[in-house]
Amino acid sequence: MKILVIQMKFIGDVLATSIICNNLKKIYPNSQIDFLVYPFTKPVIENNPNIDTIVFFEEKYRKSKIELIKFLLKIRKENYDIIIDAYGKLESNLVTLFSKSKKKISYYKSYTNFFYTDTIKTIKVPKTNAGTSLENRMSLISFFKTNETLEIKPKIFLTKDEIENGRNIIANYTKNEKQLIFMISVIGSGKEKTYPFSYMSKILDFLVDKTNAKLIYNYMESQQKEANEIFSLCKENTKNNTFIQLVPGNLRDFLSITNHCDALIGNEGGAVNMAKALDIPTFTIFSPWINKNDWNCFEDGKKHVSVHLEDYKPEFYSSKEKKYFKKTSEEMYSELKPDFIFPKLESFLNQFSTELNDNEQD
Repeated sequence: MKILVIQMKFIGDVLATSIICNNLKKIYPNSQIDFLVYPFTKPVIENNPNIDTIVFFEEKYRKSKIELIKFLLKIRKENYDIIIDAYGKLESNLVTLFSKSKKKISYYKSYTNFFYTDTIKTIKVPKTNAGTSLENRMSLISFFKTNETLEIKPKIFLTKDEIENGRNIIANYTKNEKQLIFMISVIGSGKEKTYPFSYMSKILDFLVDKTNAKLIYNYMESQQKEANEIFSLCKENTKNNTFIQLVPGNLRDFLSITNHCDALIGNEGGAVNMAKALDIPTFTIFSPWINKNDWNCFEDGKKHVSVHLEDYKPEFYSSKEKKYFKKTSEEMYSELKPDFIFPKLESFLNQFSTELNDNEQD
């Protein structure tokens, strides 16, 4: 049996959809499971033993109709038995349409329903602490009957060499193995998903004041200027505790380093989802326009904690949906003051009390 899973979006989305591949391999261990994604998301599913082939939807397919048709014909020749489309937009609609699959599964949409043999409506309110982003993806495999115990949590598969590489990189910067190390998601994927710089610097000062932890910034190469600006706003003690020169060279390096950190703290995004897949504690600051119920996966008030403006200013959301605030996100962010966050952040840091006591004794 050949199965194609489709998720042509960002890193966090691809990681979330990988649970479909993981569970399908449990249900059909002898099947071939291919995963169609954008090339830049490959690192997050690399070495996943449940994925037989990573298929890329390349940029040239968008720019050239001829190249797109060639790709669609290539998919058609693969003779997939099942298509599971977790993306559900034009590009994946076309892939589904051109395939010869007898079973085509996706989310229900009135205007694309005819592309598929089986559809299911998404839920907006989570039933568990996994969140709707994962629960909705699991619903796409509800059409397959099984006695297997299925897993809703995404996984990242690091090699032994990658794990050792991450350990060595950190060892080059600190010799104190007991010292807490926090990976900081210091900048989001865009301005509308980035906590104000002056506020973020206060969060970082708070972390160092309370724990004396070492900090590693996570950001894209194109965001270096902004990262340096946040660094400049921090207190001297915070600067001294920040490995500003330690910048992961690529996404797999980021994963190998994060694997040895005590927590990931900062802006909501793919980095948070990756840390959770590595079983690393997270403290997440959500953008005011993002629906927290979708992505606050496995939040338990201790190991995984998040904050959202709605937690403190629910009256802002009484008459409008969150996505309305995307255009005014900077203005809305200004309302989520660090003083609101500090109590919840301090409670989150209590899980590291043993390490803190050891550091004080040293």
